[in-house]
Amino acid sequence: GSENLRYGKKWRMVPMPIVKNSLTLKLETDLADQMDATEQSYIYCLEMKVRDYEIDSQGIVNNANYLHYLEHTRHEFCQEAGVSFRDMQSRGVDPVVSRIEIDYVTPLRLAEEFRSCLNLKRRGARFIFRQDIYNKEGRPVVRALVTIVALENGRLTRGEQLAEAFAPVLNDVD
Repeated sequence: GSENLRYGKKWRMVPMPIVKNSLTLKLETDLADQMDATEQSYIYCLEMKVRDYEIDSQGIVNNANYLHYLEHTRHEFCQEAGVSFRDMQSRGVDPVVSRIEIDYVTPLRLAEEFRSCLNLKRRGARFIFRQDIYNKEGRPVVRALVTIVALENGRLTRGEQLAEAFAPVLNDVD
């Protein structure tokens, strides 16, 4: 095992075995059932494919790349919804990520095709994207909640300009 110096003390990395008990299997089954049941409710989905430079030394997609997939999906959604980032910036509006919650369910591998889907809700000044990634077999890969807030001319706002642009697709407005 490798030894590292951390805070003046030696510690050793110990690989943890993946143990699947009845609870984790039930959670995976419930998650898969829930995803299958809600897949029809997305307002936008984008097909993508894993590229060679996104793979880490373990042969799977590096965890940070899933954030890129999610962001790319949001940008493509905005573009198709007629909300151009260039136009927003020219008006002084900047949507920025304020929080990301992500669950990694199963990894993607080299050249694997996948589908990235999203829904959008508004909660006060926050715009919450529920984003899920599925592999080609339809099994969940990633589940994420991405919270966006709007800055206008550098100041935090309630995001009325953003809400106006997304009005046709917003759900559960508070």
